Amino acid sequence: MMTKWTLPVIDLKRCNQCALCVQQCPTGAVEMTTDGPLIARPADCTYCAECEATCPQGAIRCPYEIVWSS
Repeated sequence: MMTKWTLPVIDLKRCNQCALCVQQCPTGAVEMTTDGPLIARPADCTYCAECEATCPQGAIRCPYEIVWSS
């Protein structure tokens, strides 16, 4: 069985690698790599949007889709 996660989208071109997203992630799902931040543990990401709120460069977005059930 494959699980699909909704994860924050990171724009590495906008990122200045300040690591605030790593520091503020309450579950430790974000890690800093040599290229920039990465959601290293998708199963731990609760999609709380702390990383989006913390990023001074606006490099992280937490897009969402509203789905109406019938």
